[in-house]
Amino acid sequence: MHRLLALPHSAILHVVLLHLVLLHPAFLLPASPLAFSQPSSPPTQPASRDTITWHVVAEWGVEGRGWNDVKRYYDRLPARAEGVVRDAVWELSRNSAGMSCRFTTDAPEIQVRYTLLSTALDMTHMPASGVSGVDLYTLVEHDQWRYIATIRPASQRVRATVARGIAPGRRTYMLNLPLYNGIDSLEIGVPRAAAFEPIPPRTEKPIVFYGTSITQGGCASRPGMAYPAILGRRLNVPVINLGFSGNGRMEPEVGRLLTELDARVFVLDCLANLTPEQAAERTEPFVRLLREAKPGTPIVLVENPVFAEVLVLPYEMKVHRGRRTAVREAYDRLIASGMKELYYIEGDALLGDDSEATVDGTHPSDLGMIHYADAFETVLRPLLKRQ
Repeated sequence: MHRLLALPHSAILHVVLLHLVLLHPAFLLPASPLAFSQPSSPPTQPASRDTITWHVVAEWGVEGRGWNDVKRYYDRLPARAEGVVRDAVWELSRNSAGMSCRFTTDAPEIQVRYTLLSTALDMTHMPASGVSGVDLYTLVEHDQWRYIATIRPASQRVRATVARGIAPGRRTYMLNLPLYNGIDSLEIGVPRAAAFEPIPPRTEKPIVFYGTSITQGGCASRPGMAYPAILGRRLNVPVINLGFSGNGRMEPEVGRLLTELDARVFVLDCLANLTPEQAAERTEPFVRLLREAKPGTPIVLVENPVFAEVLVLPYEMKVHRGRRTAVREAYDRLIASGMKELYYIEGDALLGDDSEATVDGTHPSDLGMIHYADAFETVLRPLLKRQ
């Protein structure tokens, strides 16, 4: 301090200004690939409500929906599944997890307007941005998707600006829908003078994920960070997310519905919702049900990850090992019987190796979801290349 006070006034000013520049967020953060303006006030005023043109997403369609005969447009199971699957599975199927829509526009501003099915906007361990929010990506060079922004809803009816002050140019965008809430209606708004072109859902075969709360997206901070969504972007393939929180139990009622889907790969990530006894009883019949209906479709069985509590709680370790033993023995029997196109993902790498990738010891944070995607990609990418 004494040395600083002894400097000439011009030198003191120079030091202070340099300190402020180095700490300013604009200095610390990399430039956006879209060249968004980052001044202290918005570069343009928000468009007037009267100058926005709204485009109804249901009119051109979402990816991630396996059936057309649904009760609500954004449901994940067909209407005829009500009363066939257990009530808990049916209610969770009303969540829009895994669904997304695409469009191109040169708009300097993008808005969304949507109505949620449930008033439960968040959970104690998962924010509203993941439970009920939407997030926006854009396609940049080398066919890579880059994240832009997230809507964090505060009520059931949402109208919000996702991005404003977008640099000139026509771009392709993808909007990911809520993970743990349902959608009654969804529209995308752009200024009236802007070009807007809906992109219909791709018709190529999807990867179908059937599993637990982790598969559904718990507890990603936003929809695009659920591991099936990450894999969809990395592998450039449509995905269908049939994760049912606490209820991915390899039940034949759900299995028969899965056989109706023309999947590129089936991924079965159910072990965390099964007891060792259920895993031993249900895994082999469930896989055989799929194989009979889809003789050549790859099926991937997934071990349960190493949850934090198994390291110190003997009972949890016993359950953990029992599940793994059951699913591995079922896999070995199926392979020994001559079943082809059956694959296996071990669980040790799913959450990393430092126990820092969950929000509660079980459900992955965004870091955990990246670990999941990394482990799955090592198996799925070679499978896709062979097809």
